[in-house]
Order: sequence, then structure tokens, then C-alpha cells
Amino acid sequence: MSAKYFHLTVKEVIDETPDTKTFTFWHPIHQAVSYKAGQFLTLIPVINGKKERRSYSMSSSPNRDASIAITVKRVPNGLVSNFLCDNLKVGDAIEVMEPMGHFIIEPNPRQARTIVLVGGGSGITPLLSIAKSVLPVETQSKVYLIYGSRNEENIIFKKQLEALESEFAGRFRVLHVLSQPSYTWTGYKTRINQASVVTFLKQDFALDIAKAEYYLCGPAGMMEQVEAAIKIFGVTPAQIHQEHFFASHDEKAMEEEEETSSLKEQTVTIQYEGEDYQVLVKPHETILEAALRDDIDLPYSCQAGMCTACLGKCTSGKVRMDEEDGLTDNEIKQGYILTCVAHPLSSGVVIEIE
Repeated sequence: MSAKYFHLTVKEVIDETPDTKTFTFWHPIHQAVSYKAGQFLTLIPVINGKKERRSYSMSSSPNRDASIAITVKRVPNGLVSNFLCDNLKVGDAIEVMEPMGHFIIEPNPRQARTIVLVGGGSGITPLLSIAKSVLPVETQSKVYLIYGSRNEENIIFKKQLEALESEFAGRFRVLHVLSQPSYTWTGYKTRINQASVVTFLKQDFALDIAKAEYYLCGPAGMMEQVEAAIKIFGVTPAQIHQEHFFASHDEKAMEEEEETSSLKEQTVTIQYEGEDYQVLVKPHETILEAALRDDIDLPYSCQAGMCTACLGKCTSGKVRMDEEDGLTDNEIKQGYILTCVAHPLSSGVVIEIE
């Protein structure tokens, strides 16, 4: 199935922190964009005459908010994030790809569960969507949020979180953890790590760690530490859901430099929309990058191996993927690959794309 595209008009721009903005959008006329809490939206702005794509988790709730919203944090040398923060204004229209992502929760009024959200920095974005979606629907469930920020002025959604704590008193609790707070800060001055998260869960929230469901979003190191801590208490992989931040282009470049020594230039056959394309893939390129360089308009979104928009099937030859978390073990066994993180390891590689 091919992905759907929309043109959304900016309804409101909200300054969350000095370097973070929330953009809300009108739904298209005669059509609502449906999504699930925790999913992301891929924006396709035109920058310097070229279409770029970046994925941003939605901070809105599908069953609570009238408008779709994404929240964008400026990053050093961030081409798209900084462009959006500097240029996107009320009334502007922007092309987007339909919502995607597997980091989701589907609220069920019959559920009575304990949900723990752990986020760092802009990783709070999908967690806010999840909290706003669960709390009004699952009236017997409790939600706990551990949120790490640098300092007080960098706490994204501070007022929204306070309002939710007040509205759902007794069922929603927030614990802020700051790494570089001001001298007037009376809360925790530390980072979210293996030792501290146990303290937060046991002492501050008095939880039975083994019985909760966990949704983690933030830097990879933070999530690894949290996962290691809760597994000690018997938490199973099925109880842990993670949304990975995508590596920066600088980090990817360093990784590619180390890995390309084992890769060779190969010609790959791509079967797409009834056509066969011969694409020369260079050692430093992914199959998707080589195809786009040849102006073959393949489907893609996140470019990080997470969203599966670029799904294909390797029917001949061998392929290596930099990242496999976006696919199930069964899909990998069947030969499915993600072209945005795939490199040909042999000659005669054939990729089928629906």
C-alpha cells in the first residue's frame, strides 16, 4: 500500500521553551487525518529548492485535541528543525506524509493498569500524547511520568503537565529530573540512569516495578539504563516500549566511515510499480540514497530504519541493514528489508517494493 500525503495549514505556533515550538495544524477540508497516540508525522518542507523529510512525534491526542500538533526543538546544524522554527508561521501550508510509527497505545476503558512514561528532552513529545489519551479514557489506570531536562527553562510542556496533574489528581504524577538546575531548584539534580530510576519508581512513586507497563523515549543511553534497571525486577520485554531518537547526520557519517570498508560498489535491481531499475550503490550509500540519487521516487519517511515506510523484499542476493528494530524477526526471516538502512553485500541483489 502506498502512503498517503496531505497538505496541512498551520493553525497556531506556540513557544514552549526558548528553543522549542509547537505547531498545530488544521485538518484538510472534508477529511480528518487519523492517528494513534505515540505516532509521528513526516513533514516535507522545501528548503533551498529541495524537498527534505523529517519525522516528528505528535504532541496532540487523537481523542482529546481538535488539532494535530507536533513539537520541534532546535538542534545544532539541524537543517529541517531549525528551518521550521525560523520560518513556519500561521497560514503556511506544508506537505506531510500520513502518521506512522509503532510506539503506540490504544486506550481501553476496561483497562486498569499502571503506565510509567520515561522521557528526556524532546522525547516528552509522544509521551504527552500518550498521557493525554490514556487518562480521560482509562479512568481506573494510573500514569507516572519521569521527565529529564537540562534546567527549568528547558522543561517542555511544563504548564500542560501541571494542568494534567491537577485535572487527574491521584492518577497522574510527574517527577522532574534536572541535570543543571538553578540554585533555587529543590527537586532532583541528577540524570535518569540505572540507579536513579529505581529510586524514583520505588521511593517517589512506591510502585511494584514488575507490574507496570513502560514507555521510554529519549537518548539511547538513557533508555538502555532504564531498561537494564527494570529488567532486574522481572519486567519482561513485552512490557517495555521504546521510541528511538534518530542519529544525527554527523553520528551517521562517523558510523558509515567505520563500516564502509567492508562494502563494495554493487548494482542492485529494484522492482517498483511495474518497472525494473538498475541502481549502482556505492559503499557509503544505502539502497534508498542511491535510488533517490537516480531520481527514482521510492517511498520513505524517517530514513532511520524505524517507520517501515521504505519496506521492500530482498528476493535475490544478500543485504545488510544498519538497523533492524523496525522489523519483526519473522519479517526479517521472510527477506523484508528497509531500503533506508540497507546495503548490498553481494552481487545480484533484487529488491521488490510494493
